[in-house]
Amino acid sequence: MKRLALLLACVTAPVAAQAQDSGAAAWDRIYAVASHPRCTNCHVGASGRPAWDDLGYGASRLHGMNIVAGESRIGAESIPCRACHIGAAGDNAVPHAAPQIDDAWRLPPVDLAWRGKSSAEVCAQLRNPETNDGFDMAELIEHVSTSAFVNYGFTPGVGRNPAPGSAVDLARDIEIWAAAGSPCTSD
Repeated sequence: MKRLALLLACVTAPVAAQAQDSGAAAWDRIYAVASHPRCTNCHVGASGRPAWDDLGYGASRLHGMNIVAGESRIGAESIPCRACHIGAAGDNAVPHAAPQIDDAWRLPPVDLAWRGKSSAEVCAQLRNPETNDGFDMAELIEHVSTSAFVNYGFTPGVGRNPAPGSAVDLARDIEIWAAAGSPCTSD
């Protein structure tokens, strides 16, 4: 019996280490997306100041028109995001035209601030439903797979820099990361 336990320990330890390593590699890819300007321009937190960093049309800067989102997160209370951003499906084929998605434009919740945060901070935030807008891992995978906003980040249209990878890649990486126990570098 002791030999069987020792054999199982010898076999499962490398598998567990490999799962942890693949989870860490998946997290690195997830963070590459979460920290990309296509995402951090809107994941701004309490400042409510979206940005225009690295979008493919000029210098990095805060969103024009001095936009500051109010509590509703739909944009400045007097100028909602939908005043310029189109809430209907479109191919975004005209460079620098108003972006279009089939959803109501708004900023993510304050708790989902990623702009300026480290990998360890975003990792701890995303694996905790209390700080990730209430998602368990299965719901987070579903969200990134179906959200018009997430998909837009990977296919923003002509003349706009996309986030790296695709929504399918991101969902797969979250699944790998979750299966490995959602490891963070700070663990």
